[in-house]
Amino acid sequence: MLPAARTPLAELSPPIALGALDGRYRAVVAPLVDHLSEAALNRARLHVEVEWLIHLVTLEVVPGADRLSDAEQASLRDLVTGFDAAAIAELAQIEAETVHDVKAVEYYVRRRLVEVVGEQRAATLGELVHFACTSEDINNTSYALMVRGAVEQVWLPRARALVEQLSGMARELAEVPLLAHTHGQPATPTTMGKELAVLAWRLTRQLDRVGGRDSTAYLAKMNGATGTYGAHVEAVPGADWQQVSRTFVEGLGLTWNPLTTQIESHDWQAELYGDIARFNRILHNLCTDVWTYISMGYFAQVRGQGTVGSSTMPHKVNPIRFENAEANLEVSNALLDVLSSTLVTSRLQRDLTDSSMQRNIGTALGHSLLAVDNASRGLAGLDAVPAAMAADLDANWEVLAEPIQSVMRALAARGVEGMANPYERLKELTRGRRIGRAELVEFVRGLGLPPEEEARLVALTPASYVGIAPELVEHLS
Repeated sequence: MLPAARTPLAELSPPIALGALDGRYRAVVAPLVDHLSEAALNRARLHVEVEWLIHLVTLEVVPGADRLSDAEQASLRDLVTGFDAAAIAELAQIEAETVHDVKAVEYYVRRRLVEVVGEQRAATLGELVHFACTSEDINNTSYALMVRGAVEQVWLPRARALVEQLSGMARELAEVPLLAHTHGQPATPTTMGKELAVLAWRLTRQLDRVGGRDSTAYLAKMNGATGTYGAHVEAVPGADWQQVSRTFVEGLGLTWNPLTTQIESHDWQAELYGDIARFNRILHNLCTDVWTYISMGYFAQVRGQGTVGSSTMPHKVNPIRFENAEANLEVSNALLDVLSSTLVTSRLQRDLTDSSMQRNIGTALGHSLLAVDNASRGLAGLDAVPAAMAADLDANWEVLAEPIQSVMRALAARGVEGMANPYERLKELTRGRRIGRAELVEFVRGLGLPPEEEARLVALTPASYVGIAPELVEHLS
């Protein structure tokens, strides 16, 4: 055991973060605080409560209720735009008394309403704060706004920048030949650019699912304790409550969910987190592939990696950015997966598992954001080493067995004599042993090929046998 500290670390000021995201990596993930922190949740709740009040009085949903002037509406909206440390502290103090976070926001709005319209008018108008709402009406709408903001304003721009960075590398290296490895064995050559383009293409597809034209909608509901508008109809039977609910939700820029229990079903969240998790997994694949290329000498880490690689081996520059990204992607996906599987289930009309679960959304996206940052920094520190790639190509002439036997098959199909059993003949020549250019040329010259075919195959090298790989990179445009 460690010796007992004179002062527990938990008692030091400023407070010490328990987790890495709020400590070591705070600077990278700080933009998410505006969207997915506890304070951001209360600010979003405040926004929803204020807009619901304004919506009700503007539409005159409750007959005879007081109205709010434009100036008074602006003052209430200023509570959201001016949300600060004092507001956070006051909400904490109210919640300590109510032991209910959403109720604390309601009481906070009522206090501010007195300041805006005066005590006499607030006595009646205040009854429309949180009118006919269950806590989940406020929470589900708040989370939809928060997650949308975090994804669209923070995560997506960073992820898109990474993919564009990767696409740029793919274009630069489009014609650099690379010995492919399938099952870890030397295989048909490709180019480094084409292989990076494959990853960029895959990542782009996932980003289109997250933030493209066909991306998941951010759903919200405003329909009461069990989704029946029961209190709404009893209080004001003459109102078209579905229309009131729909226009409110859509006015916030969200998609209205017309049919729910007490909770919005969270299916959209599961869909979104599944897409982000898939992006993470492809990015993980990128990290492991680039890590392997570094270990093979195909990339040199020469820029922006700091001065210390290993604490004991001075020659080393460890690929720490990619390893850090891998670890954070795994943590992110563990959280995204449990969010996706848990949020779609609720016992009967309501249980509170989703309430606790959703407080981890920021952590899940934070680890993904940190991984994106590390992957980007890692890529920025790489220089391709074409000479190393060329050396491996030159050491593996046996990969040309494939094109030779393919040419022989095509000739046999055209009726050219002497082309029988091409696969078996090339297998006997190449399997289980290395051959060089001399052996391969001798073999080709002994096949009895038509002169033009023989000349083409004799001129072929592993480095030139890349098909149309450079052209394929153009699909990224």
